[in-house]
Order: sequence, then structure tokens, then C-alpha cells
Amino acid sequence: MTTKKNLIIPESPQIPGLNVRYFEGQADYPNIIAVFDACKIVDDVEYSLTLEGVKHHFDHIINCDPFTDMIFVEVDGQAVAYGRVGWYEESNGTHIYYTLGWVHPQWRRKGIGTAILKHNERRIREITVKHPAAAPKFFQTDHSDKQPGVAALLKANGYAETRWGYEMQRPIDAPLPDAPMSEDLEVRPVDEAHYRPIWDADNEAFRDHWGHSERTEEEYQRWLAEPVIFTPHLWKIAWDADEVVGMVRNFVDEDENKEYDRKRGYTEFISVRKPWRRRGVARSLLVQSIEMFREMGFEETVLGVDTLNPNHALNLYEGVGYQVVRKSTLYRKEL
Repeated sequence: MTTKKNLIIPESPQIPGLNVRYFEGQADYPNIIAVFDACKIVDDVEYSLTLEGVKHHFDHIINCDPFTDMIFVEVDGQAVAYGRVGWYEESNGTHIYYTLGWVHPQWRRKGIGTAILKHNERRIREITVKHPAAAPKFFQTDHSDKQPGVAALLKANGYAETRWGYEMQRPIDAPLPDAPMSEDLEVRPVDEAHYRPIWDADNEAFRDHWGHSERTEEEYQRWLAEPVIFTPHLWKIAWDADEVVGMVRNFVDEDENKEYDRKRGYTEFISVRKPWRRRGVARSLLVQSIEMFREMGFEETVLGVDTLNPNHALNLYEGVGYQVVRKSTLYRKEL
């Protein structure tokens, strides 16, 4: 594919050797990782971005054409920043257009982040032309609370704090509460025939949550191919006869554990379908998951939570011994 060099962004700072260009396929995967790895050190982001993970992401990307929706900023031929946009439709018809960008710490406070944000917004406006005019539309992005510069940039450009998230951690050897499963429910090993019912049950469970989007077949296929999180042998799934009741879809990021020299298991993707709520299902599955990781020799478990979760998930996790270690903020701006 022919790529476009020397993309003109009016807000680009006057930096000698600076060039803006579009995404150039797999050749840019190492550039994405290099910029991200430089950023995560100062932004307090603990995540291992691998070539396999980047390839999977772009092989299965949805509602985004990186060749038109992703840009790189270079100085003297070296990538120092990148930005990307995409979109999705919420169940209520609202269209969300996400904008993201990472700038190498050595090149911050020079106007590059502003230029990326302005370009991303213009590209999003081009995308919206193809969507229903009457649909509510929002720009959306987020940042960790260790990125005050991003917060200042977003607020200066009309974005408002909309939602807040916590990363929560629990030492594996901390005492666990008693959390028996109801006698009429059963936790079973997962086999291939269970994948679709589990997927559908999780989609149903989140329909009453903020920002929910109906899952598509394309997303289902992407999920089946996930290199890190698709680990059915670690999942705890509760059943009532032949119906999925609730779940904790645990996983382990081996690359991350190696990089940070730790033994961590993720107790994530926690959901319970509405008819079975308020019966201690999530609590029991979570405790069983922690016990499993303890038996595997792990030292900690981690999960994320929306602080405004309508089912009081934050209270549940605190009751099982999780404590807040990181905070993030989600921003929106109406188009």
C-alpha cells in the first residue's frame, strides 16, 4: 500500500526534522512498542506490549483503518509519538469516537500532543459523516492519574471528566472471607462447547451497565484468538443446569510477570446475569479464583473496576481484600 509522507497538521510544532506520516503496516509495530515502552516508565503503566500482542490487535481491529486513522510523528526519521482513532456504537445508539496518543517523554511539552489531538478530532469528524446525523456523538479518551499533562490538555480542549476507574490489588496470602456457592449452582471446567454460551451470558450481564455495546461476531472471533486473556482452563464459570449464571475469566500475562519479576494472576471479566444477582455468586467465584492462584504459587491478584458500577462491584472487591493501587479517568466531549 502506498503511504502518505509529510502529512500536514496545522498545529505541528516547529521542530527541526519533524515529519508526520500515516501508519505503514507491520514495519511500524516496533515503533509502537518503542514509544509505548518509553512512556510507561514515567506514566506508571505496568503493561508488556509484545509484537505478538500488537499483531493480534491490528489483525482483528474493528471500526478503524490504521492506514487512514493512525499517524506517527517522527524527528529525524525516529518515531517519537503516535495517535489513532476509532469508534463504536453503544446499545442506546450513542456513537463513541475514541482518540488516543502517546508521546515519548523526551518530546513532551513541545506541542506534539496538541497536534495529535487536533488531527484526531478532524479525522473523527470525517468518519462521523457516514453515521446517522441524529445519533448522539462523543469524543472519548482516558488517562492514568500519573499523567497530569494529559489531563490539562484534555480540559483545555473541552473534555470533561465522565467516569473513573481503579486498578485494585490483593496479596495472595491475605485471609479470605467465607464465600460458599449456592447448592443449586455448579462450577464446571470449561470446554469448547461452552465458549459461545459464556460469551453470550457476559454480553447479557453487562446490558444494564454504562457504555454497553452489543457484541458482534467479529468481536467473538477476535476474543477466541486473544493470546493472553483467552485462557479457559483458568476460568471460574457458575452454571444453573445448562445456563451460565456468572463468571470470573482469569488469566495470566506471562510476559508481564517476567518483565516485572512478579507472580500475578488477573481475576477479571467478572459478571453475573441479573436473575442470579444478590446471591453471592460473584463473591464465591472471586474467592475460588484467588484460591486457585494461591495453589498455583502466585503472590498477588489484580482486577479493574468502574467506580460507578451499578451493582456496587467496588464494595464487593474491597470486601474480598482488594485495595486501590492506580486510578484512571475517562473523558468525553460532545461533538
